[in-house]
Amino acid sequence: MADTGDAVGAADAIHGSVHGSAPVPLSVLDLVTVGAGSTAHASLRTSVDIARLAEARGFHRHWVAEHHSMPGVASSSPAVILAHLAAHTSRIRLGSGGVMLPNHAPLAIAEQFGTLEALAPGRIDLGLGRAPGTDGRTATALRGGGRLDEGAEDFPRQLAELTRFLDDDFPDGHPYARVHAVPGPVQGPTARPPLWLLGSSGFSAALAGQLGLPFAYAHHFSAAGTIPALDLYRQSFRPSAVLAEPYALIGVSALAADTEEAARAQVLTGALSMLRLRSGRPGLVPTPEEAAAYDFGPLEREFVDSWLANVVYGTPDVVREGLDALVKRTGADELMLTATGHSGAARLRSYGLVADAYGMPGEGAGPA
Repeated sequence: MADTGDAVGAADAIHGSVHGSAPVPLSVLDLVTVGAGSTAHASLRTSVDIARLAEARGFHRHWVAEHHSMPGVASSSPAVILAHLAAHTSRIRLGSGGVMLPNHAPLAIAEQFGTLEALAPGRIDLGLGRAPGTDGRTATALRGGGRLDEGAEDFPRQLAELTRFLDDDFPDGHPYARVHAVPGPVQGPTARPPLWLLGSSGFSAALAGQLGLPFAYAHHFSAAGTIPALDLYRQSFRPSAVLAEPYALIGVSALAADTEEAARAQVLTGALSMLRLRSGRPGLVPTPEEAAAYDFGPLEREFVDSWLANVVYGTPDVVREGLDALVKRTGADELMLTATGHSGAARLRSYGLVADAYGMPGEGAGPA
């Protein structure tokens, strides 16, 4: 039964609250996509609108992801975007989905997210990934010559170092014992953002379980591995000071529209954009007209059909049914929806339609 707007169950820094008839807490993954004919400025304004709508409608968190050298994605600097979103919201959790830790010095990330926590106390999540978020050449340019030997295999060490900077607890005698991440505990008692591990394979799933951390799986681009990764996370899980039991969210590509045709027109633009990216031809997200007119070759059509098979799209009722079925199939504790398409207005409307379909608070609410 739908509630009247009050949360069912108490939320904390990790666990979300269920609103309306949603099967689990719902959240937003914002890729800040840039469509052909639009600009990064417009896409970032849309992100603010989405965050405000998500806050008004009872979505639990709004994350942005780190990508580089992709013309169709304007989220190369998650911390900068999150600071902007924090200034335009007051309650919703904000975080990275994620920061690609091998691209950065752990101290720099501790400082950035310590600053975000000071700007929006109690509302910041630090989601961490181990991929570069780009191609190899761009990763080389991003990291510089001095850090080229540090890659995904060095992730556990980088994670441990980041955690010590966040907690300001390097032991005496350690080279960094007198190095402090500021803002941070050296200034006095303070909370810190909860850490999440992100992944699209078993490595981060097992590591998150072993460390007792919450885990976010990228179902939206690696659907075949979702259930094995979640099973591995749960089997590997060891209770920690952070979590007594596993908590897993999955990122889901989902777009609702007033008609099936309108929804398919938008998600096809995302599929063509992904096809071009995987083919080494990244660009702005094409228009629905361009996507509809594109002459897909047999292998391209196979890729697009496979991609769309893992996107939940259609009318609000169809999307609701698809999301409900996904929760039943995976046992996910939270769904993080990413509405990828050419139009910022269509993405914004999609989140409102999903909220309406579940009877979440503020029916019909738009951007504040």
